[in-house]
Amino acid sequence: QVQLVESGGGLVQAGGSLRLSCTASGRTFNTYTVGWFRQPPGKEREAVAAIDWKLTTYYSDSVKGRFTLSRDNAKKTAYLQMNNLKPEDAAVYYCAASPYSYDYTNTRAYDWWGQGTQVTVSS
Repeated sequence: QVQLVESGGGLVQAGGSLRLSCTASGRTFNTYTVGWFRQPPGKEREAVAAIDWKLTTYYSDSVKGRFTLSRDNAKKTAYLQMNNLKPEDAAVYYCAASPYSYDYTNTRAYDWWGQGTQVTVSS
């Protein structure tokens, strides 16, 4: 069983930065793929970024070049650095863990989810 806790959300002006953290419990964090998803109000959850145990990363086209995902296995934590934030980035951000190293954008590939953290971007 894995429990995930997100932190770092908040209110930021457009062009600003935030760093989200996802801290996990469990002994095998280093073998999991960690994904970040977001869900704007009234919209479906969408994949933002993912990183597997080989440190292979995936980014959606909408965040590529602005967001960076990294992980520190010793701390069982993944970090999503978000730069040059735009109003359209506002959403509840969720981290998730998957035992698989493929299908990064499919929510059904992830077995464990955090509670979400709100990101608000003012224009």
